[in-house]
Order: sequence, then C-alpha cells, then structure tokens
Amino acid sequence: MKDYPPRLIGLAVALAALAGFVDAIAFTRLGGYFVSFMSGNSTRLGVGIGLADGTALLAAALILAFVAGVMAATIIARRFAARRKVAVLAAVTVTLTGAAVLWMLVPGPLPLLLVAAAMGMENGVFARDGEVAIGVSYMTGSLVRMAQRLAGALMGDPQRWAFVPHLALWLGFAAGVVLGARVGQVADDAALFIAAAAAAGLTLVAAGLSRAPRSAEH
Repeated sequence: MKDYPPRLIGLAVALAALAGFVDAIAFTRLGGYFVSFMSGNSTRLGVGIGLADGTALLAAALILAFVAGVMAATIIARRFAARRKVAVLAAVTVTLTGAAVLWMLVPGPLPLLLVAAAMGMENGVFARDGEVAIGVSYMTGSLVRMAQRLAGALMGDPQRWAFVPHLALWLGFAAGVVLGARVGQVADDAALFIAAAAAAGLTLVAAGLSRAPRSAEH
C-alpha cells in the first residue's frame, strides 16, 4: 500500500467497508457462510466434506462464484486498461444490482452467489502487473502486514507509521461489518440495493480520482 497515494488508499478502505457490509448481510442470511471471506468458506467446505452433512455444496458454490468474479475483473481490467478501476467498479455495481433484484424475486443462496462474484471482482480494482496489489475483501494479509510494520517501528525502522494504511483497511472492513449487520436488520430485503448504491457511488469517486494528476498508474 505504500506505493499508493492517500486518495487511493481512501478508496481501498471504502471498498473494504463495502466488502464487510455485504459479508455481514450474507453471513446472517446464509447461516454462517461468507461472500468475501473465502478462507472461512474453505473451512466450511472441508468440514462439510468431512462430516458429510450436506453443507459443503454451498461453500463450494460461493468459492467458485468468488473465483469467477476475480477472473471477470482480470479480463475487464485488461480490456479497459486505461480505465480499469472505473470499469471493474462498474462491473461490481452491475453485479450487486442484479443480485439485489434477484433477491427480491428469489431470496436465498442464488443471489448471494452474485454478491460473492462481485466481491471477487472488487479485488481487481487495485492490481499491478496482473496481480492483486491491495486485497480489499480479505483482511488476514492486511493484519499480517500491519503487525510486521508495527514490529519494524518498535525496532526503529524509519517508516514508523507504515502500519497505518493496513490498520485503516482492517478498520474499514470491520466498520462495514457492523454497519451491514445493523442495516441488514433494519432494511431487510432492501439491504443489497444499498450496497449497490454504495458501489455506484464509489465508481463515481474512482472516475473522479482517475482524472486527478497521478505520479504512477497502479
């Protein structure tokens, strides 16, 4: 994250908050499954296979949807390289909107597979040389890097505040989870429309940021 200017780090934090928001909604509606945290779903998959209790299928479907979203974002980013952040976020918005509409028609796992795909797409917003530079839907890596930077600061490294962006990313995700749990309870079936509207707003923000002077394209 050190290679990104503050305005883009802010966008990453907002995207992490969106991921936490929809993860909380999905978690409450799917009984403990996730749409952005695939390590958790991988555990559910393994436990389901081990116990043969019929829970592995949904976990596998969510993982496949997430992977498909990452693949779609990679293709979109290559096709629209000059405007990849906006293009990928537009795809996230369309997918979340489709999930919200589908939820109104057939509430259940099917629309949340689209949400998982959208969260996979989110990770294509910040890419470098075809690889994810900032993972905005999974926080384990950010916590590891934060801890490494904190240890470095305690040992006298000159960049003593290098841990802050990683901490901000985690805090954004955590805040999104809290908000998603609350809004999901209050807004009920409209919650995914709120997520789609937030994604649309972030697409507009990305479009504005893309017009700002940049020292480097990431």
